Amino acid sequence: MEAQVEAEAAGLMETGLLRSYDLYKYLLETSVYPLEADSLKELRALTSTHPMSIMGTNPDSGQLMTLLLKLINARRTIEIGVFTGYSLLATALAIPEDGKITAIDPDRSSYEIGLPVIKKAGVEHKIDFIQSEALPVLEKLLEDHDNHGAFDFAFVDADKHNYVNYHEKLLGLVKPGGIVIYDNTLWGGTVVMAESSVPAPLMRFWKPVTELNKYLAADTRIQICQIPVGDGMTICRLL
Repeated sequence: MEAQVEAEAAGLMETGLLRSYDLYKYLLETSVYPLEADSLKELRALTSTHPMSIMGTNPDSGQLMTLLLKLINARRTIEIGVFTGYSLLATALAIPEDGKITAIDPDRSSYEIGLPVIKKAGVEHKIDFIQSEALPVLEKLLEDHDNHGAFDFAFVDADKHNYVNYHEKLLGLVKPGGIVIYDNTLWGGTVVMAESSVPAPLMRFWKPVTELNKYLAADTRIQICQIPVGDGMTICRLL
């Protein structure tokens, strides 16, 4: 159902929040595409043929993630919501050879679309893909005290209703100074609309996203920056 909603909203999100195809094209062609790894280009092309391609991570978002991963020297990460694996591949390319990613998604079929590209890039060994809903996996990780504060970075692009629940679990898993990124936090620009004006395809997650934004802004355990990259990303640094 989430995939259907996002696919219907594609026309509202296809240029990101810039709302100008020419400006977004300039951004991509000037500073994103020339620096994008060949394997990421290949996976992005594969994803574009998927009927729910709107669910893929934007290349400018992937570029930002790569920069942040490098800045904090991330080695152990969590990804909630994988789809075809663009952000997963970007992370695997950015972390060191002995780095590890715990990647969680209930849909393995989409992940397998990108898996041949991931294998060809030589980074499959860094990925532990877990086919499951995310909360049970996070809870199991927390049962092992050795996992508390053991992760450097987390990226969340999944069911918006659970973002706050994911946040509370991730605060126990990601170390102080580590980063958690939430995707789609400007939700097609609808966060500034009255509820009655939100387009029907985006209505399902409008309330969870707006509630998340208030929740994160009030959370004194983190430092945040919400930015208009892709469909909006909120970067949280754990204090």
